[in-house]
Amino acid sequence: MLSVSGLRGLIGQSLTPVVAARYGQAVGQWFKSQTTQPHIVVGRDSRPSGPMVEMAMIAGLTAVGCRVTRLGIASTPGVALMAGHLKAQGGVVITASHNPIQWNGIKVLRHDGTAPTAEQANQIIQAFHADEVSFVEPAQMQPIEMDESVVQVHLDAVLPHVNAEIIRQKKLKVVLDSVHGAGGAETIALLDALGVELVHLWGEPTGLFPHTPEPLEENLRDLAQAVVEHQADIGFAQDPDADRLAVVDNTGKYIGEEYTLALSALHVLQQTQGSEGQSIAVTNLSSSRMLDDIALDHGGKVLRSKVGEANVAQMMQENRAIIGGEGNGGVIWPKVCYVRDSLVGIALLLEMRAMRDEPLDVTVASVASYAIVKEKVGIEPGMTDRIEPALRSAFPDAQFDTQDGVRVDWVDRWVHVRSSNTEPILRLIAEAPDKKAATALTQQAAEAMGLSG
Repeated sequence: MLSVSGLRGLIGQSLTPVVAARYGQAVGQWFKSQTTQPHIVVGRDSRPSGPMVEMAMIAGLTAVGCRVTRLGIASTPGVALMAGHLKAQGGVVITASHNPIQWNGIKVLRHDGTAPTAEQANQIIQAFHADEVSFVEPAQMQPIEMDESVVQVHLDAVLPHVNAEIIRQKKLKVVLDSVHGAGGAETIALLDALGVELVHLWGEPTGLFPHTPEPLEENLRDLAQAVVEHQADIGFAQDPDADRLAVVDNTGKYIGEEYTLALSALHVLQQTQGSEGQSIAVTNLSSSRMLDDIALDHGGKVLRSKVGEANVAQMMQENRAIIGGEGNGGVIWPKVCYVRDSLVGIALLLEMRAMRDEPLDVTVASVASYAIVKEKVGIEPGMTDRIEPALRSAFPDAQFDTQDGVRVDWVDRWVHVRSSNTEPILRLIAEAPDKKAATALTQQAAEAMGLSG
């Protein structure tokens, strides 16, 4: 699959070394349209297929004249930060994010750490399909270097922006599930610097995921049990490239990815409340309205973009937002970078826990909650064309937003139907005051489109 989120495919089937090298050539030529000899940093998550895809991608980049610095195993936000640290023109992350082990992918980052805009992503896709390559002469090929400083660079980017001393004083205990992904080393460094006692589950970056790697409740039973067993203050779960974060409270209850951004925004907005001007937060159309309630309570405002990190980041930059992200557990904090970063979420939630000096479950209970239901179906030809007319017929009394699929809004609930950027599926997401009402919305939307049964 090729989209605004990059390339993703099944190893040995849709994603082969030939495909990765071709994509590297397309990406390299896109960067060369901006500068003569682009410098690109390349990192990867821990999947066993990572080295193969990485080498093929680097072959494509160097073939068209790019200079490459390899970072080894690194989180996606770590790669973004290294691009800025090394003053590179861009970065590449070999990762399939939360997808199972048989998947891998290639994500492109610009010099400022953000993903390319939709227009820029389409330029890369067009270059890939055209397969018209301008190879450089051997003497023009640039060196391939190695830099292993990502752990320290990431730590130096996050640590100055939180009150490390107050966190150290509280002597907090954390259980962390790194799912044998890329985030373990960087997160260990952060937690050590914050004086946190760590119980680490699956920290080694083997890429052999001990459970389905998407940080959903059904995949985090061991984390929840460990929080209770070790009497921890909080439990954190990362996905394989460590840009998403899910949270388990001090009672062992999974509070969900939606709360990651909501609680982080609550903390940041509280710190800025009363400052000059209205604080702006940005999220996508499929994220919880908890953020809207929190912003309203603290004199802020929420803007909503199309789904996709690049779309959120672009809107944040355009509106000088103080925080943003997505309801999949991705927090973007401009003080660090314009990429979803699980270390940012961890640092903000630990600071909030230390400053409030109350158990996490008490803080969570203070936030008005909604039930969110997420369904998906395999996509078929013509299905996306049916979304808007079907939903307008089914919900004539609602407000509609059509910038990304169709979102239908009422005062206290919404439903969003759109095709995925990363999988061949149609997503149906609804939120309402209770699960029964949210489920009813997804069912109504499905029935309107002829998807039931």
